[in-house]
Amino acid sequence: MKNRYRKRSGIMVAIFLLSSLSLWAQSSRTAWFEEARYGMFIHWGLYSAAEGLWKGEKLRYGNNYAEWIRYRNRISKEEYGELAKRFVWDKINPEEWVIAAKKSGMKYIIMTSKHHDGVALWDTQVGDYSLTKLSGSNRDIIKELADACRKHGLKLGFYYSHWIDWEHPYAWDHNQELTGHVTDAQFDQYWQEKAIPQLRELLTNYGDIAVMWFDMWIPYQNTIFKKEQLEQAASLIRELQPNCLINSRLGLPKDSKFVDFETLGDNQFGSSYTEHPWETPGTIAHSWGYNGQEHEWKSTGQLFESLIGNVALNGDFTLNIGPRADGSLPYESISRLNDLGAWLKQYGEAIYGNTGLRLAANQHDWGKLTRKTVENIVYLHVFNWPLDRILRVTGINSMPKKVELLSNNQTQTLPFEQQGPLLHITLPDRQADHFVSVLRVEYPSIDLDANVVAESTFGGFGLTGINAKETNKLSHARYDGKRPAHVKTSEAAISWDVYFPEAGTYRVDLSSHNPNEENISITVALGKQQLDAVVKPSGKIVAEPNEKNYTDEFVDQALGEMIVDKPGKYTLKFQSQSHKALWLNHIWIIKK
Repeated sequence: MKNRYRKRSGIMVAIFLLSSLSLWAQSSRTAWFEEARYGMFIHWGLYSAAEGLWKGEKLRYGNNYAEWIRYRNRISKEEYGELAKRFVWDKINPEEWVIAAKKSGMKYIIMTSKHHDGVALWDTQVGDYSLTKLSGSNRDIIKELADACRKHGLKLGFYYSHWIDWEHPYAWDHNQELTGHVTDAQFDQYWQEKAIPQLRELLTNYGDIAVMWFDMWIPYQNTIFKKEQLEQAASLIRELQPNCLINSRLGLPKDSKFVDFETLGDNQFGSSYTEHPWETPGTIAHSWGYNGQEHEWKSTGQLFESLIGNVALNGDFTLNIGPRADGSLPYESISRLNDLGAWLKQYGEAIYGNTGLRLAANQHDWGKLTRKTVENIVYLHVFNWPLDRILRVTGINSMPKKVELLSNNQTQTLPFEQQGPLLHITLPDRQADHFVSVLRVEYPSIDLDANVVAESTFGGFGLTGINAKETNKLSHARYDGKRPAHVKTSEAAISWDVYFPEAGTYRVDLSSHNPNEENISITVALGKQQLDAVVKPSGKIVAEPNEKNYTDEFVDQALGEMIVDKPGKYTLKFQSQSHKALWLNHIWIIKK
């Protein structure tokens, strides 16, 4: 790499250095965000008082997002404003939300300052459609929250719905797809009269703001927005709050100089290691705002999977709660937040200031790996304690200096064996934590083998389209709940790197679906050894009885045996001898 750059002209080097400087500046601004990893989203507004019901009717159209009730149940602006009278002001205390976040181990809060309903939670001087004016309470919840965040050491960010606003006649309303669009000039009137002045208030009146979180989930080119309008908002943020982060849902391209971190889709989690800062906004239940009809609470185990899984891919997790109109949190929220906080109090070193390793997202079937940033320490998060008490770690060539189990603020040194990129750790009989146990592995340096197939908890190797060396060239069909994840093969070979820890005889099995009416010949080769087999046509299978629910049948068949003369890494190749489609589910290899 360095030699290549030396050959370039001085002008090219200067351009590269300027580009690097820009990227460094952006990285410096996001440093705290990448350290924090875990924050709270709060959806609270007039919709909280409706609780998912309007005049005895539940939310329409099956969406069940309580914060959308005005739009979905076609409520007038005037009647919707009457919900402000239901707020129980002598009980509402935003500091309690901040304390709940801190107890849960969160490092920042994102508050819905104005959602799609157009209601400002603060005492805005732009119009009279604010919670303060509608309720006559003289309370500025945003100020109280900002003061509480400073008191307890949490960073504060604001969600601001810049695109959708059901209160302003010229803002975007999705029903305009039927009733006719507002003109560009009218939308700009909304933008200059309401959005920009309100953003200025938020950025001026409440101290340091860590994040401005916008909520447009499609590129601006597909909306009524003009690039100049979005850059106007971003420039205002840079002027008034230079260190404030801007998320990608502003609508500008992810590589824009104004975008500091990427926000994935709602409850969308990472699928691969990503270099730039990113986050998942996720719900603790289904609805974002409080819904009294809520029955879809996520388990604590799911939330651990979300948090740790994102950190393992270099991402953050911003977990949403929806307080009621009296400020209280449902017990289901409190219990889950406390469970996460108790775990982080013991194992926070494996989350805060951590990133991941550039390995496959689901490399291991027992859990996840995180890495202490700029240090040679890897944490193993064990969700599924192996029955044989052998934890199999794949993909790190380096020999550990030490392996320790963390438990009750103590450590227990564990024995291990290293063979190439395969690490076997002998575990105690009992798991250390009833949610996720954590091991700390110290290395002198970390050398990865990202291509080698991970060893299963069962001791074998599952070769799929996902972990093949040609992954980027393959057209994957993901698991759809009916048939296995599979990849379409033809005459081109598919190969895998497998590290065999022992010499001996290995059994080879194939799982596949042949949709054709003729046999298809295939070969599996390991060095000079080759297994030849015929895959017979396979039809459908009844997925669920009595429902006419049928799907492709994937048939397991034994291909034979292969001899491994000595431990080491080998390349195994699979090839179909026909140009017709064959759906490969997996090849399974295990020592006899």
